[in-house]
Amino acid sequence: MSQAQLVATLLEGSWRGRPSDPDGLDVKQLDQIAPLLYDSGAAALGWWRIRNSALRHTASGRLLHEAYRLQALQSVLHEEKILKVLRLLREARIEAILVKGWAAAQLYPDSALRPYGDIDLLVRPSQFKPAQQLLQHATDCWVDLHSNLMEIGDRPLEELFGRAEVLTLRNEEVRSLSREDHLALLAIHLLRHGAWRPLWLCDIGAQIESLPDNFDWSLCLGGNKHRAGWITCAVGLAHGLLGVSLEGLPIASAASNIPGWLPASVLRQWDSPFARNQAPMKHSAKMADYLANPTGILTALRERWPNPILATVSVNGQFNRLPRLPYQLGNCLLRMTHLITASRLRGAVSQAQ
Repeated sequence: MSQAQLVATLLEGSWRGRPSDPDGLDVKQLDQIAPLLYDSGAAALGWWRIRNSALRHTASGRLLHEAYRLQALQSVLHEEKILKVLRLLREARIEAILVKGWAAAQLYPDSALRPYGDIDLLVRPSQFKPAQQLLQHATDCWVDLHSNLMEIGDRPLEELFGRAEVLTLRNEEVRSLSREDHLALLAIHLLRHGAWRPLWLCDIGAQIESLPDNFDWSLCLGGNKHRAGWITCAVGLAHGLLGVSLEGLPIASAASNIPGWLPASVLRQWDSPFARNQAPMKHSAKMADYLANPTGILTALRERWPNPILATVSVNGQFNRLPRLPYQLGNCLLRMTHLITASRLRGAVSQAQ
């Protein structure tokens, strides 16, 4: 069994209140994948899965337990920063919606299971600059401010605000996306980044297995046929790799019949699910540098060859059983066009000066 398959085996059902013990996983295998879990943000979920098994007493088990305890402390500090930021915005009459991160963690049995770093906030475009200026004073808070959400950018912003639900953090109200919009966002975000982080698929598992009775699938899938297919495929990945239950879902048939290359591509990512292996961190130099000096450009092109998931989303493609090569070539052509256009603009500005 590959490292990636072991990761999937351990994380299966890890978002549940009482996940089953990871039968068949031995000490050596846990040692093999513990660093992958730790560095990709899934260590606490790994601990949650083994906490009632004999593996908890191993060296790797203790490492995962320490990661869980550390995340519990970080969660408290992060919540303080969320409240600080939202209070600042509220005082300035700026309405904000909290997305991903803490909002996603609320569907886990213990919020310490889901790490979160920056604070993703959505504000209206008219309030973006005032919010940006205001948050410059919150120097200890890492805020990722958005005036739109690319993953669900086809949905009218006012409808997102109108559907937003109210959560509670230490007796204070926190607005988050509706369950329908949030699942769509998490699913497309997963695919848009090539699904390299196992934690993101666990988020979808936690979402799917806690859907309210009035969940509106037509609203979640939206009016864009391609994006609806992406959301369905993300749910299918969670089912195929992590054992998410599809019982009673109207998309169950389609989600259980995703193309075989899709989970295979995810598992290739999970063999080394580290941020340093993702663009742009893995690139030795900017592509623009090779326009003046092409030495090493072939290596640079290999570094930038997109995985089939990322390529499909980048060119608004479909997740079907056809070869991915046309999408991957399309992704490269698109990036090269942007590079040349940017280079020409810089040259024009330089001449004007």
